[in-house]
Amino acid sequence: MSAVGKLTAAVLVAGSAGWIGLTAGEKGITVASLIGMAEMQLAVLMGNDAVAMPGADAPEAEPTGPVIYWRHPDGLPEWSVSERQTADGRAFLPVLASEDLSLGPAPEPSSEMAMAETGERTILYYRNPMGLPDTSPVPKQDSMGMDYIPVYDGENSDDGSVTVSPGKLQRTGVRTAEAVLAPLAATLRAPGIVELDERRISVISLRADAFIETVADVTTGSTIAEGAPLVTLYSPEIAAALAQFLTDVRSEGRLREGARQRLENLGVPGEVIDRIATEGQTTVSIPIMAPRSGVVLERMAVEGMMSEAGDTLFRIADTSTVWVIAEVPEAALMEIAVGTEVRVSFRGLTDGPIPGRIDTIYPEIDMMTRTGKLRIELPNPDGRLRANMFAEVEIMLGGAPVVQVPEGAVIDTGDRQVVILDLGEGRFRPEPVTVGRKGDGMIEIVSGVGAGDIVVSSATFLIDAESNLNAALAALAAPGSTPEANP
Repeated sequence: MSAVGKLTAAVLVAGSAGWIGLTAGEKGITVASLIGMAEMQLAVLMGNDAVAMPGADAPEAEPTGPVIYWRHPDGLPEWSVSERQTADGRAFLPVLASEDLSLGPAPEPSSEMAMAETGERTILYYRNPMGLPDTSPVPKQDSMGMDYIPVYDGENSDDGSVTVSPGKLQRTGVRTAEAVLAPLAATLRAPGIVELDERRISVISLRADAFIETVADVTTGSTIAEGAPLVTLYSPEIAAALAQFLTDVRSEGRLREGARQRLENLGVPGEVIDRIATEGQTTVSIPIMAPRSGVVLERMAVEGMMSEAGDTLFRIADTSTVWVIAEVPEAALMEIAVGTEVRVSFRGLTDGPIPGRIDTIYPEIDMMTRTGKLRIELPNPDGRLRANMFAEVEIMLGGAPVVQVPEGAVIDTGDRQVVILDLGEGRFRPEPVTVGRKGDGMIEIVSGVGAGDIVVSSATFLIDAESNLNAALAALAAPGSTPEANP
């Protein structure tokens, strides 16, 4: 063959290889095999030995790894997660982990191949590749030269279900989880305020008019012990009662017990009465002792003042135990009971939350805030918890088992809450749900999903968007109507 003839043959072979490449992808032929075939034909035309051509017999790297999925032997956009056969009995080809996976949409088959496929799947219509509301009964291209995408029988469900290929599932990172029936480990956070225990507050006042002679060295905020002296006073009424009592003691009269009772009614300490009865001598100055250990909340006594019966001289509180009053929303009160475990945290205390239990649920709802009050009793031996401190209360809600799914499985648009159900074999369907409480990364499903259902826990928005698109296109090309092609 002459040099000109050989050059012409080479050009023809190159052109043929380009045409073959367009259809090779549809038949599963790799680029490497195409190059080898072209080089072998060129070697024959040039009169060379095909074995001497570089790469003609170069072995391809064997694929390794586990089988990811199976693909159609003709390169059609059909995949399977298990072994299967075509309509004419040919087996699907396995795709191993080391092979170059094309996770994007496969090239659209030619009209001849689509017609050959209709023995197993029927093409209903073709939809716009950009998601526009445009359908066609025959293959066509849009203004940018993109082929319309075929919609097969079974893919245009009115419920918005969608079928996703295994490759696309891998690329989008779709994960699923099972809806379980179990108690929801939920916590309710509520603000709280520290208050003094009402049962541990004492008011020191007089039961008769008296003059304050001396006041002990105690001030507001001072810590005192039970029995410590507070004031000494002189009261004409108490002095007269003491004289009568002393007379009855000396004469051993029958009115002795009555006189003692009168002194006790006037607030004279019992030890003072016993001392007078023992020594046989009365006293003018009467000491008043602290009735309990605690902190002085208020001091009203001043030396030399005249105090009338009932006037408050001191207020003392025992702070070894304090209350935390928490306010919770009205709707949450039905889930809380006396004895429910709580954790109380305080700003500035770095040793962690203090455990406790709900002691009392108040019977009223605040008309302004629509909240109810809970009382939690906490020990305070070191006095670190002070009245009016702010607290953060975590209430451990339990209750009966409920259906729950991961929080990421619920799509909340504001108008609706939806989960994506996994129907198996790559099919998914959006399902409206009603949600309840949240806790520990889970959310309660009141209605819409049952225990044991499989839901998508990640990449939910991608599937939901494709499902909405399919539902819209199905509405445009409803069964029984023929989609019209746009010019």
